[in-house]
Amino acid sequence: MKERTQGRSQEQAAVKANIKSRKTVAKYERLGQVPSELNQSRRYRTRPDPFAEDWPAIEQKLRLAPELEAKTLFEWLTEEKPGQYQAGQLRTLQRRVADWRALNQDKVAVLEQVHYPGEVLQTDGTWLSELGVTINGQSFKHVLIHCVLPYSNWEWGVIAQSESLLALQDGLNQTLLKLGRVPQYHQTDNSSAATYHVAGQAGHERAYNENYLALLTHFGLKPRKIGIGQPEQNGDVESSNGGLKQALNQHLLLRGSRDFDSLADYEAFIKQVMNRRNQPRSARLAEELAVMKPLTARPLPPYQQVRVKVNRYGLIRVQANQYSVPTHLIGQQVTVRLYQWHLEVYYRQMQVERLARLVGNNKHAIHYRHVVESLLRKPGGFRQYRYREAMFPQLVFRQAWDQLNHWHSPRKADQIYLRILRLAARTLECEVADALHTLLAQTDLWDETEVERLIGAQPPISVPQLTPLVIDLQAYDRLLEEVTGEPA
Repeated sequence: MKERTQGRSQEQAAVKANIKSRKTVAKYERLGQVPSELNQSRRYRTRPDPFAEDWPAIEQKLRLAPELEAKTLFEWLTEEKPGQYQAGQLRTLQRRVADWRALNQDKVAVLEQVHYPGEVLQTDGTWLSELGVTINGQSFKHVLIHCVLPYSNWEWGVIAQSESLLALQDGLNQTLLKLGRVPQYHQTDNSSAATYHVAGQAGHERAYNENYLALLTHFGLKPRKIGIGQPEQNGDVESSNGGLKQALNQHLLLRGSRDFDSLADYEAFIKQVMNRRNQPRSARLAEELAVMKPLTARPLPPYQQVRVKVNRYGLIRVQANQYSVPTHLIGQQVTVRLYQWHLEVYYRQMQVERLARLVGNNKHAIHYRHVVESLLRKPGGFRQYRYREAMFPQLVFRQAWDQLNHWHSPRKADQIYLRILRLAARTLECEVADALHTLLAQTDLWDETEVERLIGAQPPISVPQLTPLVIDLQAYDRLLEEVTGEPA
């Protein structure tokens, strides 16, 4: 058309536009429109709609329950009208349902937020168990307390056993020490580590825990939480959770193994990955650090400390869980230090026990070494003992007890078994277990004396003899003479 306005013939214009047919040129010249102006959207179907008859009923169900999936509706249709619909028509219904949602179902838009340097630190707990990491071949269930600065996306985090207040304290403590600076706000979701439900108030309003507020006050932070059911308000840390998991998985693939020798090795691996991800963020991080206030608060210890009393059962109750301790502490007040993975029990500044920490509520950790002597004094209470199952440290111990019950009366069977259990407490449990395996393979009667005999047959462990260290004080005198030039 441009060439024709410049005086070219139809043949010349067709060659210039790379059109071989003069008839095509003549058609568009006659219409006075180019091809793109002649295209019209199709408003008719090229084939019959197989769901036209039942679409009103489908639409009614979608209006009543918009979360219904097309596959569920298709299964309903095939049950209502057997033989009318084929499996290949499912995709057609899925497209129709998707079109209906696009035209009729309102959605809440995500409101993009403006972030300011050094304003807020977002924290969230994300589970990493899906990575399949093991420690010395044992499965490892753990969560990462993940902290992110939204402006620069700088991140840091620590491994924890659960998303508790102690884990939040440890994560915040290490993150601020890594930064050396403090933002204005600390933002979390409504987890029980930071908030609690306000009784008597309508809705699901939650208030801050006093211990959490004390933690923020220590570092000079102000609290901020997201709305209930609105995780997008914590969008930066939520997005970084997925990115970090993917990066960790990729580096685990490069490593060629998901097993680590120790927890410390695994923590070092995670920190190495986070340091690499933080390198491209250094410029924007510098902007944040420039407006943050310096970290002046002292680091918090990696534990929480509580005072509890040992009850008459030889148990202490710590955060809704029960642990056994040596019975000589019954009636005494002890100090318990709760760490991420264990707890330590102190009596008058002396550590008397170190126990694995339980996760959850209303659980118990009872060790047979703590109560076996009490059970021997009152063997009649063994059968109805509330924590009797904890008195079988390995399967072979339970099998031995079952065998003793087959041979003897209940009281005698319990007495023999408790003496065997005391033997395991005083010697090595593994040696007693090996002896029980040997005895269970025999048909003759046996008791604790046979177990003791088999243990005594083991070769004694040779203890190396250490040469006493003799300190020559004259060496110090010669050193002083060389330095001062005067006899010592």
